[in-house]
Amino acid sequence: MAAVKVPHDQLSPRALRGVVEEFLTRDGTDYGEVEVPLETRVAQVFAHLKSGKVVIVFDPDSQTCTLFDRDDPRLKQLDSDAPSVWD
Repeated sequence: MAAVKVPHDQLSPRALRGVVEEFLTRDGTDYGEVEVPLETRVAQVFAHLKSGKVVIVFDPDSQTCTLFDRDDPRLKQLDSDAPSVWD
């Protein structure tokens, strides 16, 4: 089954926060020069989602959500008839 975009405003606040926090902590470590608190990073992602700069994609095969930059070429495949990288 192909991945699907999930409109962030269709998720409950609790579900949205869970998706964002899980994505941000998925690798377990912040590798920046200066550690940024999780709350700050969550707020930044919320701002990017609200502005449309970032979109949520759900992959039914792995049962996970991933955040993508709106210009990511993989997203264009979701909007076209082209074979999906997620199929």
